[in-house]
Amino acid sequence: MLAYPAKIKYDKEDKIYLVSFPDVKGCHTYGETIEDALKYAREALTGCLEVAFEENMKISDPSKLSGKDIYYISPDLNVSFAILLKKERENKNLTQKQIADKLDISYQAYQKFENPRKANPTLKTIAKIQKILNREIIKI
Repeated sequence: MLAYPAKIKYDKEDKIYLVSFPDVKGCHTYGETIEDALKYAREALTGCLEVAFEENMKISDPSKLSGKDIYYISPDLNVSFAILLKKERENKNLTQKQIADKLDISYQAYQKFENPRKANPTLKTIAKIQKILNREIIKI
């Protein structure tokens, strides 16, 4: 599962929890409680990663930060899957068309799997993709 470190600090002056993602430029949010901050962090991260994908920006791998103000946040599952799938396909030097052919689906159908806003493969398809890549993308 994909999870990015978030720095969450309490701002005494404004009485809110400020959230920033060191690995995702410009991705910030806040909450009045730590629970709200964590909830909004997931929503912000999901949105930022979707926009980065649409703008064809490089999506960095999560760093390994630690500390009392660091919380690991996962984006929505469809976003995690799409990003991890694309990275793994590229690592294997495969094209989208090559994987589509191996799945016996159209190139256009496969493209949706790598699009965070459109990714919605069935469990059966996820299993096939993972077998083709010889790697677990997500636990099913």
